[in-house]
Amino acid sequence: MPYAHYRYGSFLANNLYCLLLIPVLILSVWAQIQVSGNFRRYSQSRNRRQITGARAAEAVLRSHGVYNVAIRPCSGSLTDHFDPRDNTIYLSEPVYASATIAAVGVAAHEAGHAVQHATGYGPIRLRSAIVPLTQIGSRFSFILLLVGMLLYSQSLFFIGILLFSLTTVFQLVTLPVEFDASHRALETIAGQSLLDGDELAGARKVLRAAALTYVAALLMSVLQLLRYVLIFLGRSDRNRGGRR
Repeated sequence: MPYAHYRYGSFLANNLYCLLLIPVLILSVWAQIQVSGNFRRYSQSRNRRQITGARAAEAVLRSHGVYNVAIRPCSGSLTDHFDPRDNTIYLSEPVYASATIAAVGVAAHEAGHAVQHATGYGPIRLRSAIVPLTQIGSRFSFILLLVGMLLYSQSLFFIGILLFSLTTVFQLVTLPVEFDASHRALETIAGQSLLDGDELAGARKVLRAAALTYVAALLMSVLQLLRYVLIFLGRSDRNRGGRR
């Protein structure tokens, strides 16, 4: 009877996973549409003060007393990022020299990451510390999961789950990092009057849409981890049933 009850619980958990997967997939697609749509829309709207992305990034750095960060252009679209290895903010061509609402929002956000590193912001220090472990996890987790499944090795499969969970932890730590960078960006944009009120609302939409993609990525990672855990429990369930 306990075995049958356990199987029933596992069946319900698998169905719950399938039910949750649909809205998370919808959220992921919607988030990507929002990012591309808002960025495209506000990349066509020049701001009234003719503030370029590069100048917006400089304003955020100055407002937080950070002066040793370089700002350079890079190729591509939506390739903007801060690289702590050379302490440089890289802004894509549609952002670096463009005086648009989207350019100001995106550049200010990346400058927010530079400020986080300069001030020793806790979550970004934690994220940087677990990057090597996350890279190991993402590289070997699927191999161990696959081998564990093919060889029917619960030990290898369990280690694969642990390694994959590092990716989920990384996604979780990324959320406060991204939200804080956007908060610093919007706070400076408003405080320095880089954008007018209606323009600030547009920049906020761009950054909120980008943040939503990180939320969707975390949820997808959590669901994937749940799936592996359910497979592991199901195989343990069958092993116990076989021994009986």
